[in-house]
Amino acid sequence: MKKTTKIIPLVLLCLSHATLAFAQTQSGQFEIPLTQWGRPDLQGVWNFSSDIPMERPERFGTQRFLTDEQLEERRERIEAARERAELAAQAPLDDGAPPVTDVVIAGYNDFWMERSGLGESVLTSHIIYPDNGRLPEPLPGAIRQYGGLGLDTPGVRPVRFVVGGVSTDGPEDRGLSERCIVGFNSGPPFTPSLYNNNVQIIQSRDTVVILTENIHDARIVPIDGSAFIDDDIRLWSGDSRGHWEESTLVVETRNFNGLRQSLGTLDITFGNPNDNYSYGHNYDTVLTERFTRVGTHTLNYEFEIDDPSTWSDRVQALIPMTKSSGQIYEYACHEGNYGLMNILRGARAQERSE
Repeated sequence: MKKTTKIIPLVLLCLSHATLAFAQTQSGQFEIPLTQWGRPDLQGVWNFSSDIPMERPERFGTQRFLTDEQLEERRERIEAARERAELAAQAPLDDGAPPVTDVVIAGYNDFWMERSGLGESVLTSHIIYPDNGRLPEPLPGAIRQYGGLGLDTPGVRPVRFVVGGVSTDGPEDRGLSERCIVGFNSGPPFTPSLYNNNVQIIQSRDTVVILTENIHDARIVPIDGSAFIDDDIRLWSGDSRGHWEESTLVVETRNFNGLRQSLGTLDITFGNPNDNYSYGHNYDTVLTERFTRVGTHTLNYEFEIDDPSTWSDRVQALIPMTKSSGQIYEYACHEGNYGLMNILRGARAQERSE
């Protein structure tokens, strides 16, 4: 893992039950600032950290928002966890050697991880459709791959999930972010993850640039009505075209190369690799993203995935973003520069010793 860019939020916003981020200023309803071209100003660095699950826990059923009582219980759990962490930090250090095990899997810099969202959200899940907040049923025969930060899960190429791998025979057996091809949260679509949950939006008259911190991918999105590229041309991040629907920037992306997952559990954890899986391939995926400025420091990011070769229904998700002060610095993907080479080198050394 690498050191994240730590960006301090300008303000932490509370979200209401009536609508996720209905922002008001002291003078009344929020008035969206405009660019010199008369379009809503979405520019700046936005953080999409979150501790909300992508899929809704089944106990909530079709309940999209937390009740006041559930919100209070959540606050109490967070406060109790904070107090436990403070007590643990004050405890004397254990100078003893760690236990000897055959395999050690640990992050060396987990203090950089963004384990909670900015502000207080009342969502029970980021997925808002289907109504149960969970992924729809995959179609018969849809590809399913497992992968996470735990032990490698045996599988076949191509590896479409983003972290972990299926073996150490070659670089093609490793996850896409481990190979520095695409980030584990950079999308499209964006999905909150362990760190580097930042995106910068830059606008001109005819284009919008969407720059992700993770693997530093920059999508240049024409908004001048130009046509998509030929269907035979396929890209890792697809081909994007945008337009405005009132105050919302709508970006449609297609022409994916099929070498990435359609959508997975999206929760990267240190737990059982079976808790992290991806379905399908994105060759037939049409992704529609919506960016709506709803407050001085708040932007609602919504995405819809329509993949007729993988899912029995479409998927919609809503992820609130918070404007941040600071800037995005270069993401130098040393996993690919050094880590990947050392993984393969270590595997060859292990083979020679057996």
